[in-house]
Amino acid sequence: IFALSGFLRVATGFDIGLSTKCVVIPKEMDMCHKIGYSEMRLPNLMGHTNMAEVILKSITWQHLVHTDCHPHVRTFLCSLFAPICLDTFIHPCRSMCVAVRDSCAPVLACHGHPWPDSLDCGRFPADEDMCLASLTKEHKYLHKVLPKPVCQTCPAVEEFFTHKRVLEVFCDNNFAVKVKLSKKRTAFGDHEYNIECQVEFSTQGSLLPYETHSMIQQWLLVNENCTQRMTPTHRSMVYLLVGNIEEGIILVNQVYRWQRRDSQLTLATQKWRYHKCL
Repeated sequence: IFALSGFLRVATGFDIGLSTKCVVIPKEMDMCHKIGYSEMRLPNLMGHTNMAEVILKSITWQHLVHTDCHPHVRTFLCSLFAPICLDTFIHPCRSMCVAVRDSCAPVLACHGHPWPDSLDCGRFPADEDMCLASLTKEHKYLHKVLPKPVCQTCPAVEEFFTHKRVLEVFCDNNFAVKVKLSKKRTAFGDHEYNIECQVEFSTQGSLLPYETHSMIQQWLLVNENCTQRMTPTHRSMVYLLVGNIEEGIILVNQVYRWQRRDSQLTLATQKWRYHKCL
């Protein structure tokens, strides 16, 4: 999905004073919908001169946006691929680029790709210039910062276990999420995943079930190599993901295959509410 090499080229010397036009952001650019405007300038700030090129070059970034690796990743990328239709082009500030790069480059690295030279943050204007700035510190302070998934070694999938062993694993961790996974091939030949989550338990008192749900979805997108292993076919598969949230990091430590009529996992999740860990 992250086929990045060779296509992100900021056209050095690209004259934004050349003839530009306003066009509707196409439906294929899912990442740039519902961002506050519906029309973009063409050519864009990446030097793409036609819509077919814009769609082709931007589509590989949409998966990164879905990982929510940074609150500004969508704003940053859309300001380049689908700049707002104003009298002048508004670049992202250098500080925004640095913030997005520092959070999202590890996700690209997890997929074997470096942060591209074409998005070298030194190419963007300093904050004192007219540009898209990051949120203020006060705004960040008012919003809850949730733990983030990291790129990790894929846990082995357990298929043979007893409910007593599962309860021991529950005691050593602080969340368990039941996940139904399926994949489909897109029109561009890669895969998208349908992820349905149900929180079985969480001892993280400060986290709500939907927050744990959201973080597991991010983990599956960041660690897509693990998700691929869990979806060898296009048939839906169900798993129980068990892990820890520590120091702002979410780690999945154990994966159980949830078979139909699997009494051991069902029994373990039922007994958990009454279970006392040693």
